[in-house]
Amino acid sequence: MKCQICETRKPRRHCPGLNGEICSICCGIEREVSISCPLDCPYLAEARIHEKLPPLNPNEVPNRDVRVTEEFLREHEPLLMYLSARLLETSLTSAGAVDSDVREALQSLIRTYRTLQSGLYYETRPANMIAAGIHERMQEAVEALRKQLAEKSAPPIRDAEILGTLVFLERVELNQNNGRPRGRAFLDYLRAYFPQNQESVSPTVPLIQV
Repeated sequence: MKCQICETRKPRRHCPGLNGEICSICCGIEREVSISCPLDCPYLAEARIHEKLPPLNPNEVPNRDVRVTEEFLREHEPLLMYLSARLLETSLTSAGAVDSDVREALQSLIRTYRTLQSGLYYETRPANMIAAGIHERMQEAVEALRKQLAEKSAPPIRDAEILGTLVFLERVELNQNNGRPRGRAFLDYLRAYFPQNQESVSPTVPLIQV
């Protein structure tokens, strides 16, 4: 028997992404590149521990004019927890969604909420259908939250608060993205802070300094 990918080396492990036997070298090279790896793959989990993420140039981080301080995050922790959980849930239930799709959705959401800061409303949606679906479902989640708060006569959420939270999530994604075409390191990162049923909240997502 030979590795299902290279057809040269002897297979050393079962690949749940291909449902076949592959060698460890091909596993390392093709992981989240040509293979859509399930997040519960033990070899993927082990690779995450030792993975060296590409360095992020602070000068290339988008939306740097939007200040997201530690004080802001602490003050708006419930909003951060809600949007993070909804983003994770929406992404994991969107067939084929990877980190780059999530990033596109966040970018379009940020552009939309930026227009609201100028007193106008113009919703931009990604041409990428997966990202567009995530964008739409996140907007639905925001509207659902607004409705819940109104029913409880709670203070409404300001658009600036949503914008700041989305920008923070964008920065986390940029820090966690491993650069692989089918990478889901950011979604895996969020999974570590939220239970699979998405009903309750885990400890605060750490502040990313950029």
